[in-house]
Amino acid sequence: MAKRPSPAPNPPAAPSEPYTVVARRYRPQQFSELVGQEPVARALTNALQAGRVAHAYLFTGARGVGKTSTARILAKALNCAKGPTPTPCDQCDMCKGIASGEDIDVLEIDGASNRGIDEVRAIRQNVQTRPSRARCKIYIIDEVHMLTAPAFNALLKTLEEPPPHVKFIFATTEVQKIPITILSRCQRFDFAGIGTARIAERLKEVVAAEGKQADEAALQLVARRAGGSMRDAQSLLDQLLAFGGERLTVEQVHALFGTAADDRVIGLAGAILQHDTGSALRMLGEFADAGLQLGELLDQLIDYWRNLMLAGCAGPAFALDLPDALGASVQAQAAAVPLDTILAGLDILTATKARFRFSGQGLVLLEMAVVRLGRLADLVPAAQLAQWLSQPGSAPPAASASRGGPAPTQSVEPPAASKKKPIGLAEALASPGNGHARVATDEPAPDAKQQLPFEQLWTIVLKEVGPMLGQLLHQAGLPAISGPKSLVVRFPSRYNGAYDTCKEPNSLLRLEQALRRCTGQEWSVRVEIEPELPSELVPPREPPRKRERDILAHPLINRAVEVLGARLMKMEEGFGAPAPAMGDNTPTGSVES
Repeated sequence: MAKRPSPAPNPPAAPSEPYTVVARRYRPQQFSELVGQEPVARALTNALQAGRVAHAYLFTGARGVGKTSTARILAKALNCAKGPTPTPCDQCDMCKGIASGEDIDVLEIDGASNRGIDEVRAIRQNVQTRPSRARCKIYIIDEVHMLTAPAFNALLKTLEEPPPHVKFIFATTEVQKIPITILSRCQRFDFAGIGTARIAERLKEVVAAEGKQADEAALQLVARRAGGSMRDAQSLLDQLLAFGGERLTVEQVHALFGTAADDRVIGLAGAILQHDTGSALRMLGEFADAGLQLGELLDQLIDYWRNLMLAGCAGPAFALDLPDALGASVQAQAAAVPLDTILAGLDILTATKARFRFSGQGLVLLEMAVVRLGRLADLVPAAQLAQWLSQPGSAPPAASASRGGPAPTQSVEPPAASKKKPIGLAEALASPGNGHARVATDEPAPDAKQQLPFEQLWTIVLKEVGPMLGQLLHQAGLPAISGPKSLVVRFPSRYNGAYDTCKEPNSLLRLEQALRRCTGQEWSVRVEIEPELPSELVPPREPPRKRERDILAHPLINRAVEVLGARLMKMEEGFGAPAPAMGDNTPTGSVES
């Protein structure tokens, strides 16, 4: 495909003439000018060259990615005086009329305001009339998903077997609302969101054509804010051109949109992740006093935590499309914060965003979210809560909760023998009474007082890997020895979700590191899952109501309800069933106090 040409200088009209916005003046006029939709442009170009143009097309994708522009280009390609051709001339009367939306043979219909069966009946009658001057009569129906069910039904026969001079082009942002009977009669093209770099490149061309200048960082910020929509980006740029002077800067972008600068977002995120809630609240108050839009700041925090999640999953090798300073900060903080904490923070921010639009107390909601983010280290897992309830005197005093920072982490102390010397796993397996065979080792057998039963040592390992991963590994029970310094963790088939998480390389690495810290030796770990039983061997499932009654009748859960005022939130598959073993059959699950 030919390289997309740069837009020719096209200054806006004089003040006495009607102004045409940037998004319309720089609308693509050729397939080669479509940004980010090269696969669609190539397919349509090849169809025109081979004479294999279908009678109905469906263009679907997010807003502002080029669906209607592509429909107009296809209409020009079919009706151009020099066509049909994949490169319409844009000079003949047909091309000019289609580009301006005034051609009588290319009808653009708004599906939202022409959604009834009467409008579709009018289309069915008009398709029998041949075009006035063009080769094809083309119907472009935008937001076609807004048509009613009777209207879709009335369109079926005409859409399947239209007259040879008629073409249908549908555009929609919600393809899931279109009946399958319509989808099966169309050739569907999915328009992808446009990348930030491609949008910024196009905006740079538009700024140059307008006779202005702009900082690269300012255009990058506008492109990121557009969220993959070229039309949104050009509309924002049009607003900036009216707001700024001869050169667009990052400060102008933040001033116009009410957003915080990157360094201020980094500072706020750093205070939150360091559990310095007081400083974070002070920064938030300064942002509000400076007139920043709180909704925009919340979106910036969500985007920042999303980048933390991506960097935490993929590590430094993940290429974030961010400025250098912001990208370096994200990579450093993602490496220092557990991924589970980042995910919990992202969940808090997105929940706050859902409540934000329906509340008049935006600052209060944002302050609550900041406090919760700063106290994520204080959360107590359900397994820890169960241990406190089952062992009197093990719960921390109520006054230990922090007021400005994280609370000290409470954990159950291992037996006194484990404090004296790290115990090798092979030595623990050889201790009397644990029921496992001794694994050969070059080291001499330790003193009997310094040996731990295998169950206690594995409990310590599960605490080392963290509460969330430890709870998942708990569902597998005790591991098996498959060879020298080699363990196999085997999950029952009903715990396939826990198996998928624990088999990830990052989870295995954390487990092996915890084993090395606890035993002083290198161990390799393999995660397996038991095969599912045939359906005739699977016992029937108990009704959910009965399972709920049985769970609430358990002494531990009953005690939690009485002491903490907890209530049952959800029951996962296998909840309440005896675990295969950590030494007790305490059910685990989610409770809320």
